Amino acid sequence: MERRTIQPRDGWQQTVEEQGLIYPLTRYPDDVLRPYWDESAYYVFSLPEVEALEEVVEELHAMCLAAAGHIVAEDRFADLGITDPRVAELVAEAWERRAELPSVYGRFDLRYDGRGGPAKLLEYNADTPTSLVEAASPQWFWMEERFPGADQWNSLHERLVDAWRKQAKLLPPGSPLYFAHSAADKLGEDLMTVAYLRETAEQAGLETEQIAMQEIGWDRMSRRFVDKRLKFMRSCFKLYPWEWLTTDRFGPHVLDTLDNGGGTGSTLWIEPMWKMLLSNKALLAILWELYPGHPNLLPAYLDGPRDMAAYVAKPLLGREGAGVSVHQAGGPEVAVAEGPLCYQEFAPLPDFDGNRVVLGAWVVEDEAAGLGIRESAGLVTDEYARFLPHVIL
Repeated sequence: MERRTIQPRDGWQQTVEEQGLIYPLTRYPDDVLRPYWDESAYYVFSLPEVEALEEVVEELHAMCLAAAGHIVAEDRFADLGITDPRVAELVAEAWERRAELPSVYGRFDLRYDGRGGPAKLLEYNADTPTSLVEAASPQWFWMEERFPGADQWNSLHERLVDAWRKQAKLLPPGSPLYFAHSAADKLGEDLMTVAYLRETAEQAGLETEQIAMQEIGWDRMSRRFVDKRLKFMRSCFKLYPWEWLTTDRFGPHVLDTLDNGGGTGSTLWIEPMWKMLLSNKALLAILWELYPGHPNLLPAYLDGPRDMAAYVAKPLLGREGAGVSVHQAGGPEVAVAEGPLCYQEFAPLPDFDGNRVVLGAWVVEDEAAGLGIRESAGLVTDEYARFLPHVIL
């Protein structure tokens, strides 16, 4: 793994916008726009390096599924902050019926420096992961233009189309598959991600519709979720966390009508409800408990930092580094977020010339499918991180 600088292409901003990345720039707190898509540098991997990382990702995914099964079998929902018995019951039911419930994709965030040490799991974004479009499309076309004949860890598009094609038989008939995003998404990241996933579903032959979560209605007479034209929504992919869906104003209707697929009056939600077991930072502590000393895990606990001299305190739920705090011996005192936390050993992100890098390794269904790389200036990868392409040479 090596970071190399390169001259950006002329007209790169228009190019990546045409390839689906609608926000190539990020507005910083000083009100200055700076590149989010950053092709002034790129990362180089060897093929054996990528093949080894693929094996790590698929092993981690299998371990996470085993941990999910453990949570259900041992009734450890409270460790995840799931204290509503009805929610716990439905999550357990969804887990037991997971073979019937479509699950599409997820993203592992890994610490890896390419200098001989093992990749370390930082977290698993299993329910509503973003940065998908830039990983699947613009960086592939960048590679084809800048390094024709080279390769990239990137089979995302093909695998997503294939996943929808295989899972089409699990969807209820007689209705399009809806793709829903939050209307409160100011940046457009969720809208862009949903639009891209919808495109892959259509390429798989599915009939689709797009809708904002806030536009979904509830028909009191039929007790069904309906679209703006009052049509029954039989299936819906939602880029909207389950913890929001179950606690929103219409959350009780979701729980009352959810039978985890198959009911004539229910809506089949994708990702399925059992993804709540994987999209929670408590999973990190349970993994360490089940696989202590595993080379691809960092020590993590729910009851405090224990004897860790340096650690990261993470809210059990959150996106883009929100609420995450880094605590180091001799360092400044840092405020800790409210609510339940997971305490994970601090493993500083690799520093390449002042750029701290995290690997986002994608899984489609149960297979490793691609890589996206983000850089940041700070210790925590947040909404001001930059996306850089990569190539296998």
